[in-house]
Amino acid sequence: MVEERRATLKDVAAASGVSRATVSFVLNDTPNQTISEVTRTRVLRVVRELGYKPHGIARALREGSSRIVVLFIESGLEGNYSRSYIRGLDEELAAHDHVLVVRHGPTGPAAAEQVLGAINPRAVLRFGEAYRTGHGPEDSGGDGLAAYTGLQLGFLAERGHTVIALALPDDAPLGEVRRTFARRAADALGLPPLRDLTVPWDRAAATAAVEAFRRAEPAVTAIAAHDDDVALRVVTGLHDLGLRVPGDCAVIGFDDNEYGALFTPPLTTVHIDAEGHGRVAARTVLGLPGDDVAPASAQVLTRQTV
Repeated sequence: MVEERRATLKDVAAASGVSRATVSFVLNDTPNQTISEVTRTRVLRVVRELGYKPHGIARALREGSSRIVVLFIESGLEGNYSRSYIRGLDEELAAHDHVLVVRHGPTGPAAAEQVLGAINPRAVLRFGEAYRTGHGPEDSGGDGLAAYTGLQLGFLAERGHTVIALALPDDAPLGEVRRTFARRAADALGLPPLRDLTVPWDRAAATAAVEAFRRAEPAVTAIAAHDDDVALRVVTGLHDLGLRVPGDCAVIGFDDNEYGALFTPPLTTVHIDAEGHGRVAARTVLGLPGDDVAPASAQVLTRQTV
């Protein structure tokens, strides 16, 4: 199937019998230009007939400061949530003729200066700030990381688990933030202090860590994981040790990566509408109302590991 060629500014100008500059003046409603109403009407009619749409990226780069939004993502925060968030942010900005530029890696002053020295964006967002600010434990009934952590632990508590571990990867950049929210949520639920479990990436090392943890904390009946990747390594480690999930130990993931549903047993997890969060962020940056793109409430997807 041959893809239909996209109409260009040159096509509109040729069909209208005017210059490309005139077409641009009409489309941008440029002030101080003496363009007759007849010409303006003809150009707009041709635009509709050809289905011409301005190229958002070209316009953003040309205008520089008005149509570019930069998102910094700190090393170690790449994952399902960030990917979904970027998708929502990007699609919503594009729908309003803006362009998203994503910078992965260091987010310090030097990195920011390097990017901002090349372009003058409309706004700069830092992904990690959503974890550090505006998501306090007082939001347990609302939106944010603290609330989602409370939802995860509350699900275990409702099923009779009281001695619970929080499983974190050994390289979590915001692990202490997550640990703080989890401990506060446990206090609010009347649970004893959470046990800490660090899970390496390597399968053999992860299994060894789970085995050592089981020996040191035999009273733990459930493990709440930092995300689904960590949860699946815990489930694999328990399986390698000949233990049953959830019979010997329950496991709940976080930030549904969809792979957990394909696992045996399928992973119970917390699903978060990250794409919706990205859309709301885009509307906020653009100064537009976001009621119609409000994210769905987080929910626990009950499968077979709890």
